[in-house]
Amino acid sequence: MKVVVGLGNPGAKYAGTRHNIGFDIIDYCAKELGVELNQAKFKGVYGTKVINGEKVFFLKPLTYMNLSGESVRPLLDYFNIDIEDLVVIYDDLDLPAGKIRLRQKGSAGGHNGIKSLIQHLGTDKFKRIRVGIDRPKNGEPIVNYVLGTYHPDEREAVNESIVQAAKAVEAWTEKTFLEVMNQFN
Repeated sequence: MKVVVGLGNPGAKYAGTRHNIGFDIIDYCAKELGVELNQAKFKGVYGTKVINGEKVFFLKPLTYMNLSGESVRPLLDYFNIDIEDLVVIYDDLDLPAGKIRLRQKGSAGGHNGIKSLIQHLGTDKFKRIRVGIDRPKNGEPIVNYVLGTYHPDEREAVNESIVQAAKAVEAWTEKTFLEVMNQFN
């Protein structure tokens, strides 16, 4: 079994914001792969699908970003899923909008959702798909920027990153994560 987690914040207020790109990618995967996100448990909403012979959980934690670990850890424990079989998708200010970067481990880099996961998982050695949202221009505060919506000129690149991240998730059901990294990085 594998678990794909998209980080974001619950509620209409945050829908479509840069910080919710993880949710957007889970929603896109669900639509494209025919996954119903209809299970409410573990402080989140999730659905499952067998893809290429592998049962895959698609989870959106509903704890707010900075408490994401409170959703992920209980799901892993309940289904006895190893951290090796987890990938987390989240926004990254240090990548240009439209770019994705896959990593097998790393620090939180200031991302509160990743800080929570590291705290609850007890390790920083879990797979990630970082999705670029770029940095704010003209001195806009970071909080306003990540909780803001995309500028029209970013939309095409963002849509492409959503498609690429979803393809990387699907490829991970057939290949090792290192092979997927080599393909998509």
